[in-house]
Amino acid sequence: MFSYFTANDANAALPDVIKKFEFSLAKKNEVTKIEQQLQLSLSTTNSFEEYANLKQQLNSAITKFYESVEILENTGVMVKSIEQGLLDFPSKRFDEEVWLCWKYGETEIKFWHEKDSGFMGRKPIEVSDESLV
Repeated sequence: MFSYFTANDANAALPDVIKKFEFSLAKKNEVTKIEQQLQLSLSTTNSFEEYANLKQQLNSAITKFYESVEILENTGVMVKSIEQGLLDFPSKRFDEEVWLCWKYGETEIKFWHEKDSGFMGRKPIEVSDESLV
């Protein structure tokens, strides 16, 4: 179910979100590793069996990755980039929809940006910013 986050709500949810993000990141890394193995097998082996087994592993890893992203987004956040570690929490500032944004490695939600601007448009949340939801 969709809902807007306040900065406090987002920070309260962050420990669980980080765990789910790290799980998704691990699944993404598994996909990348199997893709590399698959490419290597094309150039180093004549075995269709090995290729088929790796392809099945890749399909399974991709499915698990997308399932992990779905679990992560079911918390209410939007994944902007697994690779760059960017997540956004939907919020409102006055009557405008905005994103509270988080980058992997940050320990709390400290920034927000407009809907149509990305990471580069981040602005600090004021300590007393009552305008956010």
